[in-house]
Amino acid sequence: MNNSHQALWDNCLSLIRANVTEQQFKTWFAPLVFESYSETQHELLVQVPSMYVYEYLEQYYVGLLSKVLARVFGADVKLSYRIVEVKAHAGNDRDVTTDVESDGPTIEVEAATRANQSPTTLDAATPQQLNPQLDPKKTFQNFIEGDSNKLPRTVGLSIAEHPGKSTFNPFFVFGPSGCGKTHLINAIGVRCKETYPQKRVLYVSARLFQVQFTDSVRHNTTNDFINFYQSIDVLIVDDIQEWMNSPKTLDTFFHIFNHLFRCGKQIILASDRPPVDLQGMKDRLLTRFACGLIAELEKPNVQLCIDILNAKCKRDGLKIPEDVIQFIAETANGSVRDLEGVVNSLMAYSIVYNSNIDMRLAERVIKRAVKVDNHPLTIDDILEKVCRHYGVNQQHVFSKSRKRDYVQVRQISMYLAQKYTKMPASRIGQLIGNRDHSTVIHSCNTVEQRLKVDKSFSAELSSIENSFKLKK
Repeated sequence: MNNSHQALWDNCLSLIRANVTEQQFKTWFAPLVFESYSETQHELLVQVPSMYVYEYLEQYYVGLLSKVLARVFGADVKLSYRIVEVKAHAGNDRDVTTDVESDGPTIEVEAATRANQSPTTLDAATPQQLNPQLDPKKTFQNFIEGDSNKLPRTVGLSIAEHPGKSTFNPFFVFGPSGCGKTHLINAIGVRCKETYPQKRVLYVSARLFQVQFTDSVRHNTTNDFINFYQSIDVLIVDDIQEWMNSPKTLDTFFHIFNHLFRCGKQIILASDRPPVDLQGMKDRLLTRFACGLIAELEKPNVQLCIDILNAKCKRDGLKIPEDVIQFIAETANGSVRDLEGVVNSLMAYSIVYNSNIDMRLAERVIKRAVKVDNHPLTIDDILEKVCRHYGVNQQHVFSKSRKRDYVQVRQISMYLAQKYTKMPASRIGQLIGNRDHSTVIHSCNTVEQRLKVDKSFSAELSSIENSFKLKK
């Protein structure tokens, strides 16, 4: 007997055990005995204790056996049984053996199995066949750490090293556009795939997931769609706020989420707002999002922007003067995307016009690439204008009063502060009545919704914003 072939058969038994109940395994598979495997004919021979066991396996488990053997021995493996029965002959018992080749699953049986059975790990492609859809350039090595991202980055590293085995499941990351959410969740996936190449890691945008789901409904293949996603070991979904008004997509994801969570698989989600502000999503899903760890990524401050720019220059072999880097960091609105766009534009202008990268060129590029405020508004400026417009004292805005007029001024101030300053939500809340970031995000959403339906309110805000321009 070839020990390596025996080991392969033992691997088959382990896979079977993971896809049937313990009682089913003991009754129908534990009695099977490995006989031989022919590498030239790709034929596996196993011993079964009776004709009844052989017939039962062929009727109810031939599909499972075929999948397991194809996974372990190869797609072209053929299965044969050696049926050993004890028969009496002339007063003595003797073993009678019969070799029978498996018929394999019929198309009808396979179709019925896919339609009615819950998904198994054997229905999925092997990890080597699955494209994780990760950006190999977005790694932890080039995700520069700063005060605004230290916690999410540290937790992300821990998850990448121990996916599904920590209390950080699911891991929910939120923050404004350009703060590095997509980079972070990609970095987790890349590191996880490097550390555990056998794991099925998948990054998908919420928009693509929804398109795939809609397509599966149209072609009546929803079971296959769900089966695929329930086979993932580390599922990374970006921009889930796009599902807020898609109840059918949310219901389907709810079932996928439950299955993965129960099986100890890692789930990583990213959004531009915290779970509490994902309007339109049912509580049963929001509570699951919140049961792991929720981490906020704030916009990078000036120092972190400088560090990011220096790292990019070093990585790409660029030479940009320190005063130019300082200028870009202070004017790029705290967006990593803006930083990269400005640097790329600088390089393009420098090459096309054969000029050095200096402050003059930087100012020229910045005007085209980034909305620059030469006289940036402060929180105090915004509070003064809003309070004056509504005839409210600032002390009332800072108080805990829930009086409608005070709440309205507070919400509008927070909305305008987020629109016109580079401050993160947590800092805005701190300066306007010592509120937390979730209050700021809720206030901004409330104002945005009202602007869509209330023309007089929209005119009031336009009047306040025009007063900002008069200040300049």
